Amino acid sequence: MISKIDAIGKPCPFPVILAKNALKNILEGIVEITVDNEISCQNVEKLCKESKFKYEILKKENDIFIIIITKTGKELMEIEERREENIVVVIPSDEMGGGDTILGKTLLKGFIYTLTELEIMPKTIIFYNKGILLTVKNSDSFEDIKKLEEAGVEILICGACVNFYGVLEEIKVGKITNMYEILKKQMNSTKVISS
Repeated sequence: MISKIDAIGKPCPFPVILAKNALKNILEGIVEITVDNEISCQNVEKLCKESKFKYEILKKENDIFIIIITKTGKELMEIEERREENIVVVIPSDEMGGGDTILGKTLLKGFIYTLTELEIMPKTIIFYNKGILLTVKNSDSFEDIKKLEEAGVEILICGACVNFYGVLEEIKVGKITNMYEILKKQMNSTKVISS
């Protein structure tokens, strides 16, 4: 069985997620994914190496790569041993990094979407400062945050920040809380990841 995925024009992390989902949905067979840049090719290759899949990369013209991944059913998909960990993700802004604003917003949108695709999700996601603006109904990440909450991820939103930005009526996901609880969640976690 060959499953073909066209990931041309799709930015990271989408090619990796598409490949991972296709591999997860078959017991054995071949997944062939086409990407249009070297970074996406390297990221799919990393997935193959980490999961112990056999793979072959064919380079075509104009930076088109075809990665042929063979799953025999004997490999271990990337099953993380952190199921019992209390992982907390903190999102302090509505963009990721300190560079270009448009790129920062795109990166954070991809970060939150990728959280929805992980086999092991964080236990809690904390939004504070401008990060709380992602939890309002019209934000680009609202549906992904809602999906995380529906999957059992605790969504905490800084109440002082909600008051500062005046968005109380627009918050449609998560639980508004205080700095004491935010700090307590981080202190009791096994790992804190900041966007």
